[in-house]
Amino acid sequence: MNKLKVKGYVAGILAAIFYGTNPLGSLHLYADGINPATVLFYRYALATVMFAVVMLLRRESFAIRCGHAIRLMCLGAFMAYSSVTLYVSFLYMDAGVASTILFSYPVMVAVLMAVFYHEHITWTSTFSIILATFGISLLYNLGGGQKLSALGMTLVLLSSLLYAVYIIAVQRSHMPYSALTFTFWIVLFGLVAILVYAAFAGEPLHMLHGAKEWLCATQLALLPTVLSLLLMTIAINNIGPTPSAILGALEPVTAVVIGVTVFGESFTLRLAVGIVLILSAVILIIRGAKSSQS
Repeated sequence: MNKLKVKGYVAGILAAIFYGTNPLGSLHLYADGINPATVLFYRYALATVMFAVVMLLRRESFAIRCGHAIRLMCLGAFMAYSSVTLYVSFLYMDAGVASTILFSYPVMVAVLMAVFYHEHITWTSTFSIILATFGISLLYNLGGGQKLSALGMTLVLLSSLLYAVYIIAVQRSHMPYSALTFTFWIVLFGLVAILVYAAFAGEPLHMLHGAKEWLCATQLALLPTVLSLLLMTIAINNIGPTPSAILGALEPVTAVVIGVTVFGESFTLRLAVGIVLILSAVILIIRGAKSSQS
């Protein structure tokens, strides 16, 4: 394996692990009484500043066309509200379970592409959808009379759907900007969308206090936002989108590990089976896409 491929695989693994750290900072801030709108505001605001600093150091242009600004604004809103629904779901269900259900988005992409763009659904895709549905049902009913919140489940599935729509929109948008410039504007417009959510939801933005809260906010901006996005770009450029997406299976695994080891969330056999079924469905979808392209 040459150095570029090694670099790509390492970048893909780190990108997935970093994205899976979303619960780490957010749950600590929730424990301090910080609401989701405030957590997301600091995540997006600090990430915007970080991207801007990198762009200035690299002398990247901030200029975009007016028509492209509208499209980037829509993409930023999709990404932001996917984050909102995911973060709010953390209030109603274990973060590890929520992050696992979120990773069903490739299945949703396959369904949306078939319905709206008439892409053929293969037997592999059909089987993957069945696996994912059964896996989610296992997560919903954990046994012993314990069930997940219906509202939490709805929120995280909506988050997955919004992210699936975002991916399709990005795939079909052709703009003459670097990955850094493109991502900067999406995160910036995402920040605006967060402020709109805070106003309509009636969630006031709070000031952070103490080193711990600022450290958590910085972690959310740096690891699952800036570094994850940049490392995923490196991975895609060196090993391609399919292996990079498969490595993304480490995202919910990381979230589950954090939830169990740091926050004492329960880990049962039923939960383990549900996780395996969902990840298997996603991997089958991605591998099926690879086979159809070869």
